[in-house]
Amino acid sequence: MSTDRSSPSAPPARTRPYEEEEEDLWNGLHWKTRTLVARAAGRPFVWVDDEITGIDRSWVAVHHPGPALLHRVEPRRGLRHSDHAVLDAWLRRRAVA
Repeated sequence: MSTDRSSPSAPPARTRPYEEEEEDLWNGLHWKTRTLVARAAGRPFVWVDDEITGIDRSWVAVHHPGPALLHRVEPRRGLRHSDHAVLDAWLRRRAVA
C-alpha cells in the first residue's frame, strides 16, 4: 500500500481542523466558530481570539446551550493582565456555579 499522499486512492489531507461553511463566510461568521461550538458539545468553553465579532457572539448564544466566554484580545497588544483577570473571573464563577 502506498503512503504517497498524492496518490488518487489516498484520502485528501485536511489543511485545518475546522469546518467552514460558505454561508458562514457570507454572513461574517468566523471560520472557527461552528467547530468550536460543536467540539464544546454543550460544555462550558472559553474562546480567546483577536477576530471575535458580535456575529460570533450571537451565533454562539443561539447554538450553544452551555456557558461560553468569547473574549476578544487586541492583536497589537496580545494577552494583557486585564485579559487574564476577565478569564480568571469567568472561570471562578463557573467553579462556584
